[in-house]
Amino acid sequence: MFDDVAAKYDRTNDVLSLGQARLWRRAVADAVDAVAGQRILDLGAGTGTSSLPFLEAGAEVVPCDFSIGMLSEGKSRHPELALTAGDATRLPFADESFDAVTISFALRNVQDHQVAMREMLRVTKPGGKVVICEFSTPTWTPFRTVYTEYLMRALPPVATRVSSNPEAYVYLAESIRSWPDQPSLAAELQQAGWTKVAWRNLTGGIVALHRGFKAP
Repeated sequence: MFDDVAAKYDRTNDVLSLGQARLWRRAVADAVDAVAGQRILDLGAGTGTSSLPFLEAGAEVVPCDFSIGMLSEGKSRHPELALTAGDATRLPFADESFDAVTISFALRNVQDHQVAMREMLRVTKPGGKVVICEFSTPTWTPFRTVYTEYLMRALPPVATRVSSNPEAYVYLAESIRSWPDQPSLAAELQQAGWTKVAWRNLTGGIVALHRGFKAP
């Protein structure tokens, strides 16, 4: 499915998010707070757009994605990135390989996201962090209703105009509706072994940034 939307993926996200996607990516970069000399794993990196801030900070970044189509598109755009194919539930990296692991708008699409959270813990160095950016549950009830209506009614016709595979975005809307809310995802992170778990809402809870640390 993601192979089919690779060419227009970034542009479609900007349109469907009403321009918020770029602000969310900036928030992720600030939360990871990469510095020169660190090694960062960017899971679900797609075309590699989300990895560029870490590279610009001087860190070694490994963009990893399950979709070969996404990686191929990313390689043509950003040949400087070490794009890597990998399954989030069976990461092709050694234990304690990274200072931080991040995943944006992709954990929701992993077949077993709880296994993926344990894999992220495995490849993170002691004291390292995880930053998860994912669609979540709006905190204001009236807005939550409007948002749900947008997802199921407005998103598919908009995707038809700007995406190469609008059916994929119908699936994405449904997956957002069924995703755990902020406290539930935080609890799952703790169950996976992460400590000091916290979250911050963005855009009224449409998106949430979850953070956790691996015990030293």
